[in-house]
Amino acid sequence: MSNSTVRAIVTDIEGTTTDINFVHKVLFPYAHSKLPDFLRANADAPAIAEQITAVRSEMVDPSAPLEAVIDQLLHWIETDQKVTPLKALQGMVWADGYQRGDFKGHLYSDVAPALRQWKDSGKALYVYSSGSVQAQKLLFGYSNAGDLTPLFSGYFDTHIGHKREATAYQRIVAELDLPPAAVLFLSDVIEELDAAKQAGMQTLQLVREGTQPGNTHACVTRFDEIAL
Repeated sequence: MSNSTVRAIVTDIEGTTTDINFVHKVLFPYAHSKLPDFLRANADAPAIAEQITAVRSEMVDPSAPLEAVIDQLLHWIETDQKVTPLKALQGMVWADGYQRGDFKGHLYSDVAPALRQWKDSGKALYVYSSGSVQAQKLLFGYSNAGDLTPLFSGYFDTHIGHKREATAYQRIVAELDLPPAAVLFLSDVIEELDAAKQAGMQTLQLVREGTQPGNTHACVTRFDEIAL
């Protein structure tokens, strides 16, 4: 990694800044338990009605009753489907949970100090995750290290492209208006790092607990091991 050329850092969330268990053992079960009553209580609210219509469209059943919509959403959660209206509705339920104080966004202890240090040194910080931009902002806004959203210059989700395809990273670089080699991408997933490298980015693999290190990207185990 050519440290002197890094002007922006794009970080993944799950397995990189955040324990995967937080997503799969806290956020997903919370949405699964709260979503049915949330929809029954708020189905007529315009933002929620819009997503219910989008679910019916995915089901190819425009007249599906609300309970069938709920069953479909629960099935998508159980099978970890990346369906856009599900992501939007989960985000609404999680926003409610964060604001109630039912949970805080998990960050590894080394993450917030490093992000603050990088920001102070003039690096631009971005997030790229398969979770929606809304979910990303909630996690960092209600994190166990406080509100970190002022540190970030932008957020990307799968609207920009699939995380294992180089075209997504090419689009991100174009939006940042920087040379690809001036952007460092952090992730625990080798296929994502491969795609970012193919787009010309610098890459580092985070090898957290349960992650297998690869041999095609430099590896670190914590953010404070990254010298910029």
